[in-house]
Amino acid sequence: MHPFRDREGRHPGQRLHHPRHGRPGPVEGGPPHHRRGSRGRAPRGDVRAAVLLLLAEQPMHGYQLMQTIAERSGGRWTPSPGAIYPTISQLEDEGLVSVTADAGRKLVTLTDAGRQQVEVGRDSWADPFAGREGAGSEPDLRGLLMGLPGAVREISRTGTDAQRAAAADILNDTRRRLYLLLADGPQTPGA
Repeated sequence: MHPFRDREGRHPGQRLHHPRHGRPGPVEGGPPHHRRGSRGRAPRGDVRAAVLLLLAEQPMHGYQLMQTIAERSGGRWTPSPGAIYPTISQLEDEGLVSVTADAGRKLVTLTDAGRQQVEVGRDSWADPFAGREGAGSEPDLRGLLMGLPGAVREISRTGTDAQRAAAADILNDTRRRLYLLLADGPQTPGA
């Protein structure tokens, strides 16, 4: 063993995730690290379908595409520039759209090949603006969660000691009940 290296061959103080030495993987036996749940994102294929369908109606700028997708999906999905602009570039490379400068902004227009692609695919594509199956009947958990910090902040700032203690009990009980819900499966409200 080298006198200035540990058992894994690293220098003292060398970080595990140094770019030239790789990143540590998932903990052995643990789940892989990936994002769970939904943050309003749609699969990449849906971005492509949404862009093509909107451009079939009229030429648009990238920002216009993002805003229109958000409006059509009822706010459930707002694609980021990191989703829209690479999709536009890919469609341009495939010859399905053309991008021209218009008043300092890039205007995206469907080409004849793009119109043909839309006509062929329109019936087979799922509606990219519809959201998940049954999304309209599900409660908006994210929206409910986003309202919680304001209420907690107000109680901690203006509430009495008894109100703050009751709020702490409610939050602890809610967290416990949510984990129990996952452990036991779906329960009826009030059970």
